[in-house]
Amino acid sequence: MPEPPFHIVLVQPEIPNNTGTIGRTAAATGCRLHVVHPIGFSMDQKARRRAGLDYWDQVDCRQHESWDAFLERESPARGWALTARSDHPVWSAQMRRGDYLLFGGESSGLPPEIVQWAVSTWGPSSVVGLPMASGLRSLNLACAATAVAYEGLRQLAFSEHV
Repeated sequence: MPEPPFHIVLVQPEIPNNTGTIGRTAAATGCRLHVVHPIGFSMDQKARRRAGLDYWDQVDCRQHESWDAFLERESPARGWALTARSDHPVWSAQMRRGDYLLFGGESSGLPPEIVQWAVSTWGPSSVVGLPMASGLRSLNLACAATAVAYEGLRQLAFSEHV
């Protein structure tokens, strides 16, 4: 299987419909989806069907039992930690094919220890976010993941055709 443009990583997602929507985005963009457990729902075939995920066979999805298991299997050398608490907009990131895009669960975002891991592994500039009007807490996870994936594809389209 060819290297995907990006790896979309959901760390402890809680809402099946968001994961399903992100799966659809991954399939549509050729990205690989990683789901890092524990998660707040079942991903068995019956649960996927109930959530309307009838296209799931088209999603390149890898499940990981824990963050440590994800790190051991993937060894992500480069990527971006997405958080609503970043002052650096995602378009300041210079994305490259194969980068990992880390997203946290719906209620609490990326755990602080994973943000710290990203800073110590990929550098302080790897923590980025999508700017929002003041007073808002966050964007919907599926909306954020889609926006970031397409920003990455926009950058790849530009850089690969220059």
